[in-house]
Amino acid sequence: MKLLTILGARPQFIKAATVSRAIQARDDIDEIIVHTGQHFDANMSEVFFDQLDIPRPQHNLGIAGLSHGAMTGRMLEGIEALIQQERPDWVLVYGDTNSTLAGALAASKLHVPVAHVEAGLRSHNPAMPEEINRVLTDRVSTLLLCPTATAVRNLQQEGFPFPAATGAGKHQPQRIENVGDVMLDAVRYYRDLALERVRLQDYGLQHQGYALCTLHRQENTDRPARLKGILSALRQISRDLPVVLPLHPRTHAKLAAQDNEQALEGLTLLDPLPYLEMQRLLMSAKVILTDSGGMQKEAYFHQVPCITLRDETEWVETVDSGWNRLVGADKERIMAAFANAGQPNQQQAGIYGDGQASLSILQQLDA
Repeated sequence: MKLLTILGARPQFIKAATVSRAIQARDDIDEIIVHTGQHFDANMSEVFFDQLDIPRPQHNLGIAGLSHGAMTGRMLEGIEALIQQERPDWVLVYGDTNSTLAGALAASKLHVPVAHVEAGLRSHNPAMPEEINRVLTDRVSTLLLCPTATAVRNLQQEGFPFPAATGAGKHQPQRIENVGDVMLDAVRYYRDLALERVRLQDYGLQHQGYALCTLHRQENTDRPARLKGILSALRQISRDLPVVLPLHPRTHAKLAAQDNEQALEGLTLLDPLPYLEMQRLLMSAKVILTDSGGMQKEAYFHQVPCITLRDETEWVETVDSGWNRLVGADKERIMAAFANAGQPNQQQAGIYGDGQASLSILQQLDA
């Protein structure tokens, strides 16, 4: 079996690495990795691949820094040529980026079956570009690899599975499978490595002696009122507990454009962190404040209470279990959630699988 894996952002490489490790344990699967270049990340150097034992892509399209339409169109053209060159049995895509959609569209038009990892996620917010990418990718995929029972229900409520999906020159029944979450595989694999290689003392921090925040989503950074509310709350929290903020370039640029960098005063600012360093700070934080989807789950996996700076989330299980609170950008709601950010008694067992999602994905590709 030959797989063509389409990736475009650092989190996708980390997720895909768990599947690649499972592939390397077999001698009957050939994986070709394509990096579209969508997210240029200075941390994605040789050190990134060596430190995390991540396979390097065989192809790099180098497509970045364009509008959504231009980027997706150029990716479609490049991926189409590689599919014709490599002739894979499956095209494997992850998540909800423009790279995900471009890979799925290119494959479906060439009648190559598509397997979508993290299928069925929904924010139910059509203003999010990621939501559009998810819905369209699911529609043209043959194999819908869901991380949770909620994702399965989302698809079923939308009429999935459809009678047939295009693949390999013929129509195949579309399949929905709950395989668990590959991010749980990754957290379990890298946890000990992060503890071994990264010291809190190097950042002047102590276990559960700080709050960790990430802030990058356009709905927050591009709307001054929302950004003001969030940063005002963070400054107030920092009077009681240091707030560590690895500052995303978009957030920094927006504040600079508004001549409002003083809004960061009182916060402990860091440059964006590599994966292991971020995992280490995450697992020892007293509380997480974030507008990232992945951080919500990672906080849950590490049993750290989370406050999500969004109005909705794809990861509703973290909210239902009491580990995550949705507060939007309202200062009073953020402060109330922080005041009540104690740990629930326990986690729900198995809602994100058993940490063997990668093996389950390969089993479904074999089926």
